[in-house]
Amino acid sequence: MFDPVHLRSFLAVAETLNFTKAAERLGLAQPTVSQHVQKLEAAAKRSLIARDTREVRLTDNGDAMAGFARSILAEQDAAARYFAGSAMRGRLRFGAADDLANTSLPKILREFRQLYPEINLELTVGQSDQLHRRLKAGQLDLVFVKWVAGTAEGEVARHDTFAWVGLEQTALPRDAPVPLVAYPAPSLSRRLAIDALEAQGRRWKVTCSTRQIAGVLAAVRAGLGVAVMPSTLIPEDLTVITRRFDLPPVGDVDFTLIRNPLANAEVSDALIRAIVGRGLKW
Repeated sequence: MFDPVHLRSFLAVAETLNFTKAAERLGLAQPTVSQHVQKLEAAAKRSLIARDTREVRLTDNGDAMAGFARSILAEQDAAARYFAGSAMRGRLRFGAADDLANTSLPKILREFRQLYPEINLELTVGQSDQLHRRLKAGQLDLVFVKWVAGTAEGEVARHDTFAWVGLEQTALPRDAPVPLVAYPAPSLSRRLAIDALEAQGRRWKVTCSTRQIAGVLAAVRAGLGVAVMPSTLIPEDLTVITRRFDLPPVGDVDFTLIRNPLANAEVSDALIRAIVGRGLKW
């Protein structure tokens, strides 16, 4: 009933919310993508995308179709690989920063395993610096980490900015050391936070050192101190306090996929495409 070509064009629009970007991703002309979406809407007898001069958005039926489209195309791709005798096989040792578990990454990994059942996916969760060292040591094939913005290494899935985070009722006397909740060294956020404070001439002390994002959040929620976090990962019950206490800007961060050049490129690239192509949601 639904042409896979039309489904792919619709899904590209659904994930980018931009017909021009969808066309660039698919290597098609923008009018062609528009025609594919119109034909899919005709086949479904429903309006799937609403657009005006300011924005493109999915209708409720469009949200439903996006889910069906992913399932249909995944099954079609799996069937094509099966009967072509070219199902991708191998092992992929994948490392991810622990705070990325609060994004849509777990769902993407679940769908990746369903799409490539012959790939043995081994997941390691930890701090970005540790994962990067293990990658360089040949112990991991691909890592998804928080990395210094603007670094040429790897493929950026999302750009973000660090912010100081605390409780709404947080109080920081100007003449007192800034109570810092942080990961143990080496840690990108810890290093950037301390460097920024010292450059401003502010005193600081680590009031809680923890290896997991759950520990960071628990300590901040308990009022033990403040933490530096990517802006898009801040929970709703915490607040940005950077300007309130004249805390120094910490800098930008990229969520980056870095591949071991000695790893199976086909397998690694498949997961990179799955993460970047789906558009990580926070």
